Amino acid sequence: METPATVNIATLVDASRLGRFQWTLFGLCGLCLIMDGFDVQAMGYVAPAVIREFGVPAAMMGRVLSAALVGVLIGSYGFSMLADKIGRRPVLIFASIYFSLAALWTARAESVNELLAIRLLAGIGMGGIMPNAMALAGEYSPSRLRVTVMMVVANFFTVGAALGGFIASALIPRFGWRSVFVFGGTVPLAIALAMIFLLPESLQFLVQKNKDLDKVRRWLQRINAPLPAGEVRYVMEEENRQGVPLLHLFREGRAVGTLLLWVLNFMNLANLYFLGSWLPTVVRDQGYTTSIAVLVGTAVPVGGSIGAIVNGWLIDRLGFRGVLTALFAVATVSVAMIGQPALPLALLFAAAFIAGWCIPGGQSAINALAAIYYPTYLRSTGIGSGLGFGRIGAIVGPVVAGILLGRGLAHRELFLVAAVPALISAVCAFALRWVNQEVPR
Repeated sequence: METPATVNIATLVDASRLGRFQWTLFGLCGLCLIMDGFDVQAMGYVAPAVIREFGVPAAMMGRVLSAALVGVLIGSYGFSMLADKIGRRPVLIFASIYFSLAALWTARAESVNELLAIRLLAGIGMGGIMPNAMALAGEYSPSRLRVTVMMVVANFFTVGAALGGFIASALIPRFGWRSVFVFGGTVPLAIALAMIFLLPESLQFLVQKNKDLDKVRRWLQRINAPLPAGEVRYVMEEENRQGVPLLHLFREGRAVGTLLLWVLNFMNLANLYFLGSWLPTVVRDQGYTTSIAVLVGTAVPVGGSIGAIVNGWLIDRLGFRGVLTALFAVATVSVAMIGQPALPLALLFAAAFIAGWCIPGGQSAINALAAIYYPTYLRSTGIGSGLGFGRIGAIVGPVVAGILLGRGLAHRELFLVAAVPALISAVCAFALRWVNQEVPR
C-alpha cells in the first residue's frame, strides 16, 4: 500500500503567489468590513437629526450610540469562539445577514427606546464580522505579505466609516436619517449572497478538524499550490487544544501579551468611538452646519483609511512596537488640539485627520498584531476577545462624553480628557517589548 505524501499547509500557503482566488476572498472580507464600519458609525452621523426628530437630550443619545457597542461586545466573544469551533465561513455569512436585517429594522424605529433596543440587537451581528474576516484573510496570505494584507483588509472597516459620512451627508438632507440605514441594510444582503457561492473556509481550520479534506485539495489548487499526485496527508506545525478557547489566551506565556492587547483595544476604541459618536455633534454646537459637522467627523475615518496603508508599510520595515508607540503619542497631541477654543476650521480638519491616521489607522495594526500573535486554533478568539474587551471602552467613551457634555463640561476640557486614553495606549504599545512570549517587533 502506497504511503500518503505529507503536505504542510502553512508551507504551501507561504509559497503561494496571490491570485484571483485569494483576491476574491480578500475582496469579500473587505466588503463585509466596509458595511460593518458603515453601520457601526452610521448612528454617530445621524445623531443630530435623530436628536431633533425625537427631541431627546444629548445624554439619552449617548445611550443609543453605545447600545450597538454592547451588542458588538457580546457578538465579538460569542461569534469568535463559535468560529474557532465550527469555522470562519458559516459565522461570517450568518453575521452579515443578521446585521443587514437589523439595519433595515433600525430604519423603522418609531421612538428612541425602540431605537436603543434595535441597535443593541444589531450590534451582536456586527461583532462577528471583524474577527472572522481578519482571521480568514490572514490564513490565506503568504507570511511575507500577511501583515500588509491583514492591515489593508482591516482598513476597509475605516473606509466604510468614512463612506458613511459622505453618504449620510448626501442622504439626510434629501431623504432623512432613516435612508442611511436602508442603504446600510440592503448592500450586506448582496455581499452575503456572494459569500455563499465564493467564500472558502480556512484551510488550517479544516486540517485541524480533519474535515472536508477534498475541499482543502480543491482550494489549494485554486491558489496554485504544488500538490503531489495520489493520496495526501495534510499536516500543520501548530497543535490543536481542547477546552474553552478563551482560557488558552492566558496559557503558554500569552497572559501578559493578551492583557496588553486588551488594554490597547480598550483605550483605542474608547477614543475611536468617542470621536465617531460625538465629534459631529460637538462641531455643530460650535456654530457650523450639520453638513460641515458631518464632514469634520468624516475626516477621522478618512485619515484612518490613508494612515492604515502607510502604517502597514512602516510596520513591515520598523516593526509593530515602535510604530504603534509613535502613533498613539501623536494621537495624544492631536486629540487634545481638537477641543482648543477658536481653532480655525482648516486646523480642525487637520487635527481630526491626524487623529484618524493614528487611532482608527492604529486599530488596523492592533488587529493584525493579534492575528499574528495567536495560533490558528485561537485566532478568531484572540482577535475577537481583544475587540470585545475594547468594545467596553467603546461603550464607555460615548456615554461618559454624553454625561460630561450634559454637565456643562467645555469642549476644551472634554478633548483633554479624551487624550488620556491615547497616552495610555502609547505606554502599552511600548510595554509590548517585555511580554513573556515574543510579540513580533
